[in-house]
Amino acid sequence: MGFQTSVNLTQAPATEGDIASLNPRHALSGAAGAWVAGAGGVTVGRFAWGDLAATDSVLVNAGSGIPTCFVAREMGDSLVTTYLAETGMVIPQGFPVPDVYVSGDFWVKNAGAGASAVGNKAYASNTTGQVQFAATGGTIAGYTETKWIAATIGAAGELVKMTSVSLD
Repeated sequence: MGFQTSVNLTQAPATEGDIASLNPRHALSGAAGAWVAGAGGVTVGRFAWGDLAATDSVLVNAGSGIPTCFVAREMGDSLVTTYLAETGMVIPQGFPVPDVYVSGDFWVKNAGAGASAVGNKAYASNTTGQVQFAATGGTIAGYTETKWIAATIGAAGELVKMTSVSLD
């Protein structure tokens, strides 16, 4: 761990991938042994696509179409594997990915260039699984619209509560 270089006046509300409420969550069902990280590992706090047709067990942060699940940060699954790094959010290839959900409320980092508004749809990057927000039915190159929506506002790079429950 590096030497402390700053002190924040307020505590951060969460970390990317944290569970954001006590509302019900639904885990992604899988085969025996459940889910493992595919090539390149799986980054926590992002959407993931499963190899449902072939193995029903491999997850990756890249894919086409609607993502299979969201990878939560619940039990310290990721490892610090980068040389001299202080933190890590990647579950290495071949390791179990236990905290995968198809519904619930989670904290995500807004990877978009603009702010999110309450009720905006979450769009998943088809190459990284990162999340950005835009109006329902919008088109963002390289992103797929999901069923998830923003429950709070957040500027680019900030944490946003994302939910699978309609706010109507």
